[in-house]
Amino acid sequence: MSQRPPEARLAIPEAGELLPPEPSAEAVRARVRAVARFLRRMLPLCQAHTVEFFTRGLWEKMVALPAEAVVEALSGERLQQLLEEPPPQCPLQESADGCDFSNIFCENSQKLVNVRAFALAAKYYSMPNLGVCTSLEDMLKALNRQQQPKSDVEMKTDDFMNNKKSHEVQLMSTLVDGIAKYNGLNQVIDLGSGKGYLSSFLSMQYNLKVYGIDSSNTNTHGANERNRKLKKHWRAYQNQARANVRGQVFEKKKKRPEQDKEKCKANISEQLLSTNNSLQSQAQVATTDFVVFETADIFTDSNMSITSKQYELSSGAQLQVNENNLSENAFLNILPADAVETDNSPKSKYRELCEEEKERRKMASLKAKASRSKEANIYSPLTSYITAETELSDIIADLEDCVMVGLHTCGDLAPSTLRIFTAKPEIKAVCSVGCCYHLLSEEHETEKGDIQGAWGFPMCQYLKEDVCFCGRNARMAACLALERVAVGQVLPTESLFYRAVLQVIIEEFYGINRSDRNIGKVFSKSSSFLDYVRKSLKKLELDESKISDSLIMEYFGKFKHRMNELEAFNMLKVVLGPCIEALILLDRLCYLTEQDNLAWSGLVKLFDPIKSPRCYAVVAMKKQTFHTQQNC
Repeated sequence: MSQRPPEARLAIPEAGELLPPEPSAEAVRARVRAVARFLRRMLPLCQAHTVEFFTRGLWEKMVALPAEAVVEALSGERLQQLLEEPPPQCPLQESADGCDFSNIFCENSQKLVNVRAFALAAKYYSMPNLGVCTSLEDMLKALNRQQQPKSDVEMKTDDFMNNKKSHEVQLMSTLVDGIAKYNGLNQVIDLGSGKGYLSSFLSMQYNLKVYGIDSSNTNTHGANERNRKLKKHWRAYQNQARANVRGQVFEKKKKRPEQDKEKCKANISEQLLSTNNSLQSQAQVATTDFVVFETADIFTDSNMSITSKQYELSSGAQLQVNENNLSENAFLNILPADAVETDNSPKSKYRELCEEEKERRKMASLKAKASRSKEANIYSPLTSYITAETELSDIIADLEDCVMVGLHTCGDLAPSTLRIFTAKPEIKAVCSVGCCYHLLSEEHETEKGDIQGAWGFPMCQYLKEDVCFCGRNARMAACLALERVAVGQVLPTESLFYRAVLQVIIEEFYGINRSDRNIGKVFSKSSSFLDYVRKSLKKLELDESKISDSLIMEYFGKFKHRMNELEAFNMLKVVLGPCIEALILLDRLCYLTEQDNLAWSGLVKLFDPIKSPRCYAVVAMKKQTFHTQQNC
């Protein structure tokens, strides 16, 4: 029976290393269907733009409750309690025709009448309660992370990243490394790598070969420079770790019981008294024994030379040890390698080197330089704009079987990552965390006649056939951070209020119903509402001299008491946001279940949503083709 060549062998997982159960394609489609049907009724609340809140009378059209009641029902403490409650039973009556929303909306006016029922329904149709997620703990356990080798030095990411980025990089790198090792891969392609934090960490902490690709040349240049500095930082970590290890060894020897030292000295004295050797021989024997037991004492005091160290050998007798009586190797073998420096002085007796030794050292130096050069290229930042049609082999010359990752890839880059994964045989696994859902291209949002090769949403065949539509405003709501609001993060109500009142002025006073211009971050640069309006009108290229200060403030006074309505409306969007995100993520998972070459696919809750609201990773691995042994 012939043996497989070593390069053809892949580590076939043992039975104990099986991945967690993945949701079936039928289960994923069922969840997609349920969330889509729920949102079909709820989306009008999120599709409305807060800029038009007063001009379109959104509160009067959609909510039949006082704003105070909504704000109180969805206040931070109430919201926190709602999140902590056990998953609710289905709050809506589902039938073949759809869901029964009669306990949430008035059947006649179609306005919202029950805030708690609304919030419970939104919770039921959000990701934590849909039964399709895999915990990070279960995933890492299945990947057998505890047996995976990594660098012997643990890098503290919070030394050079903020808390949010440190949290993300630590957890995602652990998962990516587990996926890579599980599939026998060493190359990682990081799409949308940005500043290169994840790429650098994967290369240094886990010894993976990483290509970071970003569309911004500025980011690539910055990542190169940042990686150079991190390499120095990393080497300092390694040197410090080695020093700590040596210190621990010395400290253990220092802490040996004092009676052991006394016993050692007594034994030495007894040997010296019983021998007939010369005093010189006695010194040599005594010193050799002492080196073994007193290394810590000899070398912890940098001001003490071994040539002047004196040892008590017997009662009242002191002998100074001559350096020529000590074996040089006895000390060099004890010290760590980097603690010994070669004597380069002209008087050194090792100055004369034979040609063979010179050549050996030269080759060693060249190998060391080559090793450093190779190490510096473990992480390679590259600049390229990635789409679903991108040929990675045109960008990466030594492309091999690899893992493709993306940490908070914006807009269409997340779905493009999944499409590249399914299309390219060399991409064996993927771990993608998307963000900026509002930047996704959506098939049914654009004007008729617009042509695009691959839309960001929807991806799966089911939602395409269902003609599912969210809209940019709804996808923007999916970016809101429910958990953060629940723990006290304040919504930007005042800035949104300013913009909504400004829209009233633009439409009523200037007669402009629509404008493609964006006023940008004027609010943060304004000292008052009056200042805000003046700067905004200039930005919109409208004649600000036509409107007086008093009229501007009159508009402000007219709507000031209704600011709480805008706050309450935004809270409804915040509560509904996780359902829209669930639909987008389920669409991506459903797309993967439609492929026939995958061994596993699922959604992994990767981050703490308070620290990092976009916390779900889409993970998938392809089926491996193993070489089988053939009979002779």
